[in-house]
Amino acid sequence: MYGGFIDKFPMGAVVNRALKIKSGQTQVHRYMRPLLDRVEKGEIDPSFVITHRLRLKDAPDGYEMFVNKEDECLKVVLQP
Repeated sequence: MYGGFIDKFPMGAVVNRALKIKSGQTQVHRYMRPLLDRVEKGEIDPSFVITHRLRLKDAPDGYEMFVNKEDECLKVVLQP
């Protein structure tokens, strides 16, 4: 029985249950235009994930907050 962790992820459980994990990045160019169109039409409201709005000059602080999961940060929107 394997019980190891990789970056706090329980790989032991994956191995012991013979699970398969697939990953990859989303096809941003394929989905961006259709999603933006739906946002513009009001069909999708993405505002629920926006937790912080900052000025562009504060981008480095927003990035640090996001990376370090500070102040319950999910998504930062930068405003010029």
